[in-house]
Amino acid sequence: MKIAVLGTGEVGQRLATKLATLGHEVTMGSRTADNAEARQWAADNGGAHGTFADAAGAAELVVNATGGLVSLAVLEAAGADSLRGKVLIDVSNALDFSDGFPPRVVTPDGGSLAEQLQKAFPETRIVKTLNTMNNTVMVEPSRVPGHHNVFLSGNDEHAKAEVAALLRSFGWASTQITDLGDLSSARATELLMPLWLRLYGVLGPVDFNISVVAA
Repeated sequence: MKIAVLGTGEVGQRLATKLATLGHEVTMGSRTADNAEARQWAADNGGAHGTFADAAGAAELVVNATGGLVSLAVLEAAGADSLRGKVLIDVSNALDFSDGFPPRVVTPDGGSLAEQLQKAFPETRIVKTLNTMNNTVMVEPSRVPGHHNVFLSGNDEHAKAEVAALLRSFGWASTQITDLGDLSSARATELLMPLWLRLYGVLGPVDFNISVVAA
């Protein structure tokens, strides 16, 4: 599959590398075509790089791995035409570090970032997932022993099924993938971040995740 990963930070590079390892044609998108991190990633991983619009336009599926506070601007730069009809996996969280650590989670209009993006791009099939863990666990869930969960939120059932299949290719078992329903459920997963950040402050830089255990 031709996949665009928007964002050249640690999360974007981790996801892009995993996808390339799985045999997908990956293009890393950035604000400028000559972005040094994107160019180096492409050289190291046999992928491609370009602007947000270049990457999204050539892709069958798009991953938003940008910082949540700039995600809307990034998708606007990618362009509605480049995103129309495509599945967009949103792994971002809108975190405001202006007052230090832990950051404040920004909830646009009392909803979620994912809903804000969906409203701005109604013809894009947005699925929220992978935003409740660190990037190493995203692509290698076996780093955390035992049962733990990854969540899906989205309005399009076919899009969620496609994303679930991609998650399984990452190593997530079907029993670990929890579909929470429509995109409004992303409000809950985005607001898990304050808990995740507090746990990180207590546990330190170790791999951990959230597990839902039912009786």
